[in-house]
Amino acid sequence: MSNAMRSDPPIETPRTQPVDTKLEVVVIPVSDVDRAKRFYDGLGWRLDADLANDADFRVIQFTPPGSGCAIIFGKNVTAAAPGSAQGLYLVVSDIEAARRDLIARGVEVSEVFHDAAGVYAGKDEPYLFGRLRIAGRDPDHRSYRSFTSFKDPDGNGWLFQEVTTRLPGRIDGDGTTFTTSTDLASAMRRAATAHCEHEKRNGGKHDDNWPDWYAEYMVSEQAGKQLPL
Repeated sequence: MSNAMRSDPPIETPRTQPVDTKLEVVVIPVSDVDRAKRFYDGLGWRLDADLANDADFRVIQFTPPGSGCAIIFGKNVTAAAPGSAQGLYLVVSDIEAARRDLIARGVEVSEVFHDAAGVYAGKDEPYLFGRLRIAGRDPDHRSYRSFTSFKDPDGNGWLFQEVTTRLPGRIDGDGTTFTTSTDLASAMRRAATAHCEHEKRNGGKHDDNWPDWYAEYMVSEQAGKQLPL
């Protein structure tokens, strides 16, 4: 057979398990480092570092409560324009409680709002839902659908998004964790409400196995699995 007619077998790329890759830091562009430091400290975020190697470099790191990802800002940290970071999501389990906390800290924050039938984009506030915001929480209290927004002094835009039940596959059901006592308490309240309905469906009798039911409900909710009835 000539070389022109010979067909070599395709080269297969070996399949490997992806390496764990954790998003640790998001860079926030600011114009006044000390003003930004006072703002994020006022949010109750943990100050991890404030380092300056010389007169031309300074980096500050904060971590939101319960977050695995931090933010950094400073002097000569990024070439991005101050205030250009938009659509930064902070996931919370209780949107109203998160909003009240910001107000108590003196932060200007929007009213709670939800999307327009799954359509999010708007022109008047790019990446922050703009003209398609509808006042109030999602009427069905669905996860991922209720928001409130605020800005830092430079105009970097943040969103609180209420997430109570994760979509399937987002969390390993064998590794359920609650990063703060507030998240755990909120999950227990939702389980308690659902358990009351469970007892009603069963003739109103007290459920002696309520701890097992709570545990199954909370783990299933976080992992995005079918909830117990």
